[in-house]
Amino acid sequence: MDVNQIAAFFGWCTLINIAFYTLSALFIIVFKNFTISIHSKLMGLDASELPSLYFKFMGNLKICIIVFNLTPYIALKLMI
Repeated sequence: MDVNQIAAFFGWCTLINIAFYTLSALFIIVFKNFTISIHSKLMGLDASELPSLYFKFMGNLKICIIVFNLTPYIALKLMI
């Protein structure tokens, strides 16, 4: 594998993860009551604490996408 292939890999990973992040955010926003009811039933959590857990999850996911996908992609593009 050369640098161009690895850069393309990280580019696609970034795109797919951003799409997943956007879909997750939209699902949580649009179907908030449905999402909270399902997660509270499945995980046995209180419905009042779930919005803060969603916020933490989305924040951690965004940081992971930036650190593990976007940063290597930008670094490789700067090398090319």
